[in-house]
Amino acid sequence: MPTSIFVNLPTEDLDRSKAFYTALGWSINPLFTDENAACVVIEENIYLMVLTREFFATFTDKSVTDPRTHAQALNAISCESREGVDEVVAKGLAAGGTEPRAATDYGFMYSRDIEDPDGNILEFVYMSPEAAEQGPEAFMAEQAGTE
Repeated sequence: MPTSIFVNLPTEDLDRSKAFYTALGWSINPLFTDENAACVVIEENIYLMVLTREFFATFTDKSVTDPRTHAQALNAISCESREGVDEVVAKGLAAGGTEPRAATDYGFMYSRDIEDPDGNILEFVYMSPEAAEQGPEAFMAEQAGTE
């Protein structure tokens, strides 16, 4: 049975969020989109539910933090290449996102973060298939042995 992942993010401006996420190359599922929420389709079975802050608050008894000042979660999305990471971050920057920190390059893994206009953080990451298969420590040890 396939499993779906729905990541819920608060927004102050739903239309701005929809424009931002579609600029990354993702689509909006109109069947699950209204004045309170937008279903952003990243790929089959992976979705962002962008919810107005008021609607988001109906799903929890806890305070809804401001993602501009508090980190609630860091959501990582894999890309097929380093270039893919750079391409999606460039699209996000052009659509009004910000890059809160410099790229991280561990050799076997490359990542860049982008904040959407509300401050929600998305991390785009590429990991070499060999490192993913062996684990980072084994991969790095193997690389050190070949130098």
